[in-house]
Amino acid sequence: MDDYLAGFTEEPGYLDYARVGPLSRVAAEETLALTQVLERARHSSVDVFGEQDARLRAAASALTGTPDERIVAIPNTTTGLMHAMFGLTGTVLLSPHEFPSVPIAAVRAQEALHSVQPAWLETDHGKVTPGSIKRQLEANVAAVAVSLVDSRTGYLCDLEGIRQVIGDRMLIVDAIQGFGVVDAPWELADVVVTGGQKWCRAGWGTGVMVLSERAAEQLTPVFSGFTGTADDEVWDEVPPPAAGARAFRVSNPDPIAAARFAASLEELAEVGVPAVNARVAENVSRVIDLADEFAVPVASSRDERERAGIVVLEPEPEHVTVLSASLHNHGVTATTRLSTVRLSVHAALEDHTLEMLRGALVSFSTAATY
Repeated sequence: MDDYLAGFTEEPGYLDYARVGPLSRVAAEETLALTQVLERARHSSVDVFGEQDARLRAAASALTGTPDERIVAIPNTTTGLMHAMFGLTGTVLLSPHEFPSVPIAAVRAQEALHSVQPAWLETDHGKVTPGSIKRQLEANVAAVAVSLVDSRTGYLCDLEGIRQVIGDRMLIVDAIQGFGVVDAPWELADVVVTGGQKWCRAGWGTGVMVLSERAAEQLTPVFSGFTGTADDEVWDEVPPPAAGARAFRVSNPDPIAAARFAASLEELAEVGVPAVNARVAENVSRVIDLADEFAVPVASSRDERERAGIVVLEPEPEHVTVLSASLHNHGVTATTRLSTVRLSVHAALEDHTLEMLRGALVSFSTAATY
C-alpha cells in the first residue's frame, strides 16, 4: 500500500478523480519509456508495441476474473457502450438519467438499426435499485444497462440484487466510476466497459470491454474492423468477424495507451482492490465529517455499501456558486454540475488537502450567512 500511495503525485487540493485521475507514477513512467522507444525506433525495439494488447488483456483478466480471450481493448468507455447497444436485439431497460453515454448509445442504436428499443426506467431518487427494476421489468426486456457508480449521485449499485431480479437477461455495466476502487462481482455482468482515465489513473485513450461467454456469442459485432477477424492480416477478401471479443476490435489499439493502463492494473492487482477500497471508504468518511462540521448538506449516500469515492454536496441553490468559488479560491479542484458540487476522493488524501477543503468551507459558511 505504501508503494501504491507513493504513486500519487498530484498537487494538494485535488478532489476530482471522478472527472479525471492524474497519471499514476507507473503509468507516467510507462508512457515515457515507450515514447522514447518510439522516438528512437531502433532495430527490433518496436516489437515491444505488439506485446501491449496481450499485456493489457492479461492485466484486466487478473482483476475481473474473466479469461483474456473475452476481453478487448477499447479507446474509451463510450466505444464499449456503443458496441454493446448496437450489438443487442430487443428491449433494453435503463435510466434516462445515466451518464449521457449510456442513453445516447441506446437511442443511436435504435435510430440506426431499429433492432433495439430503450425502455426508460423510473429511478428511486436517481438510484437504479433492484426494487425499481423489478417494478418495471416487462417480459419483453432482453437487457438491463446500469452504471456501477452513478456519476451524479455517487450511488454504488447493487449488482448482486440486480442480477437476482433480472434473471438470465443480459446485464450491461458502465463501470468507469468504480473500476479500480470497487471490488465488484464482475462475473455477474455480461458486459463490463470501462476507461482508465479516472480511478485507474491511466490517462485518456485507455479502456477495456469485458464479455461473458454468452455476450461474446450473442452480441452482434456491428463495428468489426480489419483487426476484428480471425487472421492477423487480411488481404484481398472480407472475412467474417472473429469469434468472441476479438470481433469487437475496430483497429489496432494504441500500444502506449495499452501499456499505461496495463501498468496501472498490474499495480492494482499487487496492492489489491479491496485494500484500495478500504482506504477510499476511510477518506470519503473524512470528507463527509468535514462537510457535516460546517452543515453543508451531503446528498450522496452515507452507507458504505452504497458509495464508492464520490461525495455530493447540495447546498441551497443560491449558495452553489458561493461554494464553488470558495473551493476554487482555496485551491480545491472539484466539479460543479446541476446545482451540486462533487468531490471525489481516492486512496491518497493528504492532511494538507483536508485543510484546504476546511478553509474553503469556512469561507463558504461565512459568506452563506450573509
